Amino acid sequence: MFYHVCFVVPDIDEAMEDLSRTVGAQWSGVLEDSLGDWDYRLAFSRGGPPYLELVQGPPGSPWDSSLGARCHHLGFWTESVEQSSARLSREGFEEEFSACPLGRPYVYHKVKSLGVDLELMDISRQSKFLSSWDPEGQPMLPFDD
Repeated sequence: MFYHVCFVVPDIDEAMEDLSRTVGAQWSGVLEDSLGDWDYRLAFSRGGPPYLELVQGPPGSPWDSSLGARCHHLGFWTESVEQSSARLSREGFEEEFSACPLGRPYVYHKVKSLGVDLELMDISRQSKFLSSWDPEGQPMLPFDD
């Protein structure tokens, strides 16, 4: 099962406020980070799974917010990003972006029928994810289990 759904948004603060007011989402703050040449901002809701992820990214990045707000991906834990990615490619789901060459263990594959990507995140990052975003959260199974 997926552990989060990600929305790319032009204004992360406004999106967090809107989701707090409408559905009671609670947040663990905003992380400002960079990947390669791209600076971006992201936030995760608490109390999942599933979690809500919001990303505000620069033009040309995988999370280009200048293209407007949209559902971007569903995130799944995996025991092996490489093996799971190869399987999706063999099944005809084109690799959209890999952060692996940039030192981050995840990859996006496009599901054209849904208009979103699947994010495959290495399970080794789960404990850091939980401690950063939802310290009360419980361990989650990888989709390939």
